[in-house]
Amino acid sequence: MPLSEQEQRLLDEMERHLMRNDADVVSADRSGGALSYRNIVYGCVIVLLGIAGLVVGVASSLIVIGVIAFVVMVGGVVLAFTPARGGTVGRAASTGTRKPAPARSSASFMDRMNDRWDRRNEDR
Repeated sequence: MPLSEQEQRLLDEMERHLMRNDADVVSADRSGGALSYRNIVYGCVIVLLGIAGLVVGVASSLIVIGVIAFVVMVGGVVLAFTPARGGTVGRAASTGTRKPAPARSSASFMDRMNDRWDRRNEDR
């Protein structure tokens, strides 16, 4: 369903406003890295072991075991939220069968989106 003229004008105005005021947000590099599923699973297992250790520490009234279990739990959470090395997720990173990344266009994100929009409207 195509956009009405009013909706198209509103979309264009919002895009101009975004580009004028938030150009740094649009062109920001996302270098945070992806989370590793393996790290998440290992981290969850370690947190569960820490919870079990905490229960044992409380049940046996040994504060040292409880403190160690809490530190283990914090370590599990840190491990779970550690980004993957190399920014890849899954088995492709470990087997070396990664597909080469497509070459990046020198056009900005908004230029590519505008081109896609124009091609989409030409097909109709």
